[in-house]
Amino acid sequence: MTDGGSSIEAVRRLLATLVAAKPRGRIAELGTAYGDGASAMVAALPPEATFITVENDPERFQLAAQRLAGTRAEMVLGDWRELLPERGPFDLLFLDAGDAAQSAALAISMLAPGGILVKDDLTPGRSRDGDPVREALLGNPLLVACEIQTAPAAAAIVAVRRAP
Repeated sequence: MTDGGSSIEAVRRLLATLVAAKPRGRIAELGTAYGDGASAMVAALPPEATFITVENDPERFQLAAQRLAGTRAEMVLGDWRELLPERGPFDLLFLDAGDAAQSAALAISMLAPGGILVKDDLTPGRSRDGDPVREALLGNPLLVACEIQTAPAAAAIVAVRRAP
């Protein structure tokens, strides 16, 4: 889908649009990779919003840090599952880490009511049943979610956390 860690243009535009809609938002990216998604989000970051991105691979972290130098992105090296839960709740989460199915419940718990979660890198047209990521996000009663096609061979899930 992303050919080794780079978000596709349609996803970058989607992220930028959602970030711009959160004027005082707390925004996080779970899995920076090379900083493509982070670059799109930080470019659209409203003045009062905050943005943190976490990457656990030191090489990718260094490359992304160079790319994001001089921006308002707060970059953290480590495991987001250990570093971000106490920093929430978040108004927007880009779940770009490779363990999305296993970590979906934790990511959802970090969302504020009305918070948005985006998960990309999906193959379009697959059934929810039997797909661990789709089951975790599209079938979760805490979320209102839909899948959108972002390119001929790519899809994303956009979900909103229900109010308690």
